[in-house]
Amino acid sequence: MTPPFAQGAGAAGSALTLLAPMGLLALALLGPLILLYILKVKRERRRVASTWLWAAAQRDLMARAPFRKLIAQLPLIVQALALMLLALALSRPASRGREFTGDHVALVIDVSASMSAMSTSPIGEPTTRIALARQVARDLVSSLAPGSDVMLLEAARDARVIAPLDRDLVRVKASLDRVMARDVEGDLGAAVALAVDRLRQLGGSRRVVVLTDGNLAHPASLTAAALPIEVITVGSPVENAGIVRVDVRSGTAAGTGREEVQGFLLVENFGQHPRDVYVTMRQENASDVLASRRVLVQPGERLPVVLTFQATPGDYRRGLIFELSPRDAMPVDDVAYSRVPAGDKLPIYLASATGRSAWLERALATDPMSSVTVGTLETLASAGLDLDTFVVIDGACPPNPPGGDLLIVDPPPGKCFGTVVGHTLERPMFTSWEAADPRMRFLSLDGVHLGKARALKPEGPTQELVRTQEGVVVTDISTGSRTGTLLGFDVGDSDWPLKASFVLFMRNLMEQARTHRAQGVTGPTRAGEPMRVALPTTAEGLEVLDPEGKPLEASLRTGLAVVAETPRVGLYRVSWRGPQAGSVVIPVNLTSAAESDLTPRPLETKGDVAVAPAGALPEGHKEWSWVLALLALGFVVFDVWYFTRSPRRRPA
Repeated sequence: MTPPFAQGAGAAGSALTLLAPMGLLALALLGPLILLYILKVKRERRRVASTWLWAAAQRDLMARAPFRKLIAQLPLIVQALALMLLALALSRPASRGREFTGDHVALVIDVSASMSAMSTSPIGEPTTRIALARQVARDLVSSLAPGSDVMLLEAARDARVIAPLDRDLVRVKASLDRVMARDVEGDLGAAVALAVDRLRQLGGSRRVVVLTDGNLAHPASLTAAALPIEVITVGSPVENAGIVRVDVRSGTAAGTGREEVQGFLLVENFGQHPRDVYVTMRQENASDVLASRRVLVQPGERLPVVLTFQATPGDYRRGLIFELSPRDAMPVDDVAYSRVPAGDKLPIYLASATGRSAWLERALATDPMSSVTVGTLETLASAGLDLDTFVVIDGACPPNPPGGDLLIVDPPPGKCFGTVVGHTLERPMFTSWEAADPRMRFLSLDGVHLGKARALKPEGPTQELVRTQEGVVVTDISTGSRTGTLLGFDVGDSDWPLKASFVLFMRNLMEQARTHRAQGVTGPTRAGEPMRVALPTTAEGLEVLDPEGKPLEASLRTGLAVVAETPRVGLYRVSWRGPQAGSVVIPVNLTSAAESDLTPRPLETKGDVAVAPAGALPEGHKEWSWVLALLALGFVVFDVWYFTRSPRRRPA
């Protein structure tokens, strides 16, 4: 079946077409030009001694007709040719094959990471898939019938209109030059749906053309469209290997027991031949390799690779770069980013308003992977705590405590992080608790007795963690930048510390704080997705720089910084001012097997969807206006030279 985009008005083969027939109106200037050459010159009367030398002029004066016979002169021929060539140039003649028809056309261009892969042009030169897509789109725009308008859309993680419906093809082509591949997973479905929605309300013939390499992260994105879809595939098959997963943790070296940084990678070979590659690890802004391994990855194999090095406190939170060498057809997945964890032990700061909290201190010390510091409320603000320190406060509720995750025990009456601490409950009995919450997993409060507690009233029912017959006694006081837990009683006024559930509860809190410390961000860090960074609630003057050092727009609210989009892989740097000023490096990766797999595979289509390679497209028209205008200029220059040349002297 002939694809719809290969059909159109016009015969097969090249034909000359005038794109602007109104330019031929300039041929009307030939009339005045010829008139100038046949009109007689009105001569001035003068007395002369003899008329023998002026016989021809005398005959002209005796003739009654105002015109003379047209004589073919070289200047007349040159000027007429220049005028005709100029008229043809203004009419924009072009040779074209088949015409690309359609009153309203939407071009959807896939700009996902796989479109950055290397390919070959029709003449055998190395190029990229996105460059091929731009050239095909440019040819389609050039082949549009006069009066048609075209719209350009990018299909990345989200759809984006880069040029609205426009009949100015020069402006549309200028927008095409700005289309670049991004380091993200693409979603053609969103862009196609947006194109259909824009064209649905218009009359006349409507066409949606999709330019893609066919390596889709969402294969079913072309199965539900309300208008006919024409898919043009670009790019030649290439083999590729890439890093599809990366994770960095603090661990202990076998044998020595020393702390070390362990980088875990998954390298997958999507080609048909084995790949012999070097996997290296180095710190940002450093050329020295921290660790490397040479591995042989078989076709279709997903090989785990572990790289380790011993870090010092000066290395904590610095960016790490993992690379595969030699690079292959898709360089973006040959590199992955992470950062050095801030030590293997979780820092914990215990501050008490009433003196030492023996039960809390003892429970925190049971974790061998924690480092507990005991202080007072006065020393809390000046302790210089890291952003990921687990802070435990007994007997008080300061408004903006430093550090990371927070546990407040037995606060005074009043408002504490949105929860109202109320009256005293005498001997309340536990009735229920949120077992699905990570802080309450694997534990039971059956058999636990309280001497007294304060009734807690959170802002919403979803914040209730532990309930008694008389009211709520444990609530969630988390904010956008930290996870917080509020106990409305002193653990010393109960027999809970004598139960295993108390140790489990404290261990759950510490494990959750340790997880947040290892991640450093809430939400995904995949390229193209929003980035959320937990900052102190007192942070201000936020600045976010992309991997190239360019500033990005970001919002800051109650200690949570949000960057709407991360279009490139690499290390992003977030810095802020305030009482707890600082900066943090955030790694952003592609790590997508769907985008790294460049092997040819059929598209999943359903309904009125036609698929064809770019080679099946007819050649677009080629304008010859500049050639004709250049020839016309040449005739004008010759005419000027002819009139201004020096007359040739005849020999005596």
